[in-house]
Amino acid sequence: QVQLVESGGGLVQPGRSLRLSCAVSGFTVDQFAIGWFRQAPGKEREGVSCISAETFNYGGTYYADFVKGRFTISRDIADNTVYLQMNEVKPEDTAIYYCAITGHSGFNECRPEQFPPRWWGQGTQVTVSP
Repeated sequence: QVQLVESGGGLVQPGRSLRLSCAVSGFTVDQFAIGWFRQAPGKEREGVSCISAETFNYGGTYYADFVKGRFTISRDIADNTVYLQMNEVKPEDTAIYYCAITGHSGFNECRPEQFPPRWWGQGTQVTVSP
């Protein structure tokens, strides 16, 4: 059974760092494309970062323009966990962050609709505020 559980969210000051974790079961974290998404109040759910399976496009990554240079997606095979390292956070990063898998090795565009509804975690709240 596929399961994804996000953690690591919380309150963080602007300019600081936060690392989100996505613990997975039912698959290994290098097996499928996986993505991080977020949804802020009044906004559509949007892709933050996606990473391909290791055997597809060399584990190629995508970053939304609004996080480039600040966020990094990674995976740890030993822990079977996918991470989103969030540096230099901004108030506009405040959102619920979700991880999800596609069931495929790669992704075309890092868009939420590419990821089957049942293969999402429950989300973790990130609040960036002084």
